[in-house]
Amino acid sequence: MRRALLALATGQSGYFTAAQALGLGYGYPAQKFHADHGNWVRIDRGLFRLPGWPPAEYDSLVRWALWARGKAVVSHESALVVHELGDVNPALVHLTVPANFRPRAPGVRLHHADVAADDIVERTGFRVTTPLRTLLDVAAGNLDLDLLATAIGDALEIGLVTRPQILGRVDAHGEHAALRLERALQLVVTST
Repeated sequence: MRRALLALATGQSGYFTAAQALGLGYGYPAQKFHADHGNWVRIDRGLFRLPGWPPAEYDSLVRWALWARGKAVVSHESALVVHELGDVNPALVHLTVPANFRPRAPGVRLHHADVAADDIVERTGFRVTTPLRTLLDVAAGNLDLDLLATAIGDALEIGLVTRPQILGRVDAHGEHAALRLERALQLVVTST
């Protein structure tokens, strides 16, 4: 069971849920024992981490993906950070979850929507929206237009998206997003 737990936790930055441990054969009394004796570190209710696990860049995103029971996709400003686009530093972790997802937590901003499989990229321990979907999502919000233009410029410069791709989906997120994308693209043109 230890090897199976280690293999599972390795793909999740050392994290695992109580439900995952239960599925591997660790009953709730065994989970309490391991947490009480320092074999596991209790991070939150139903969430553990192996002790001494080296910190990684996106630990918090893995943690929140597990909190959401695999139903969340890292999105919006948080996805900009993952893709290294623009200069945003979000105060909250942005997750897109299905409409019927009800849990809430401080430090998390939930967006309710269905994300198509081709708009998702798998990372170690979490899923994130593609650069194109990320730009569409932030355009539909209220991110400062200059920050949006910088993110689009970065994505174009490193080849993560193309202008035709953006323009091909410009209407996908409504009029507000379409207008902001067009304005941001104009800012990118004038700054290059």
